[in-house]
Amino acid sequence: MATVICVSNQKGGVGKTTTAVNLAYYLGKDKFKTLLIDFDPQGNATSGLGIDKENLDKTMTDVAMGEATLSEVKVETKYKNLTVAPTSTDLANAEVEMAGLKQKFTQLKKAVAAVANEYDYIIIDCPPSLSLLTVNAMIAADYLLLPVQTEFYALEGVAQLLETMKLVKKAGNQQLKLLGVVATMYDKRTSLSSQVYEEIKKYFKDLTFETTIPRNVRVAEAPSHGAPVGGYDALSRGARAYKEFAKEVEERTGRRKK
Repeated sequence: MATVICVSNQKGGVGKTTTAVNLAYYLGKDKFKTLLIDFDPQGNATSGLGIDKENLDKTMTDVAMGEATLSEVKVETKYKNLTVAPTSTDLANAEVEMAGLKQKFTQLKKAVAAVANEYDYIIIDCPPSLSLLTVNAMIAADYLLLPVQTEFYALEGVAQLLETMKLVKKAGNQQLKLLGVVATMYDKRTSLSSQVYEEIKKYFKDLTFETTIPRNVRVAEAPSHGAPVGGYDALSRGARAYKEFAKEVEERTGRRKK
């Protein structure tokens, strides 16, 4: 049975999609069969894995509307054990239509449940907003993973996201837990990054991941080549950080043998 993790932060530009893509890639490298669901209408996780989102027969839009299954939309990537359920910009329009569906909050949960036995991990890349799509992802997930940028205003909006998580736990998914907070775009040369990281640790304590994701040119370049950073430059600082981060995720979810 798959461990389902939704990656969310309502603040854009914090490395949310980059974290979802690279976590999924390294979980696959570690021999875990992984499905990455692109549930962000921007479709960056799709294009970041080299998939042309304009030429797809079926996408997560069809899944959201209950008109297709994940098995029908999934695309195998060239990376080991990594499958993606792609999306296109049409998903933004589908969200409006979803609001009229009887089971509008559980569309994704139903779709995920149908394939949960086929994977070890299912990673959901959420939109950078507290939307119906994000609530669907939280209801479908076992864990919420929160990437936080180590810059000024880093924790802005986090309280609201955690409040939404509480409401989801109360109303739709009692099993949902916060897997942890990962500090992204960390620059050890600046005192600001260190201060923000300490602030994150003070706020989230043991839920803060030890691995920090550095601000790294290779991480930024990789999506334009349709690759995770490990497939683009495996020896870069960013690749090494995401590799270590994936191991921490495996430990926290009880799947890594110590």
